[in-house]
Amino acid sequence: MLRRALKLLLWRGIALVALVLGAVGVVVPGLPTVPFLLLAAWAASRGWPALEVWLLQHPRHGATVRQWRERGAVPRRAKWLSSVMMAASAAIMWAVGVPGWAFALAVVTMATVAAWLWRRPEA
Repeated sequence: MLRRALKLLLWRGIALVALVLGAVGVVVPGLPTVPFLLLAAWAASRGWPALEVWLLQHPRHGATVRQWRERGAVPRRAKWLSSVMMAASAAIMWAVGVPGWAFALAVVTMATVAAWLWRRPEA
């Protein structure tokens, strides 16, 4: 009984933290919103069904969450925005003189993420 309650609390905590980070992402440029909402919906599906339903029915982001769940789809606009933000991040890192190894690691990671992202189906 206690173990189940702790598990439920953990899933709700993850969902709540992800939801808050997603909300912050609405107003902070460069911080993504939808990936945090996807995480929140996933965690909520394991311990907070009412929050999961609310996220799936959200007027602005619900369709994106549903499309991801159903087909792993990412809207083209999100792909472009992500790619531009990653390129801007790389440019900023280069401009401020991030050490070469860290810059190379970041660029390889972002390129890998971009390649994966562009291979996803579109909404």
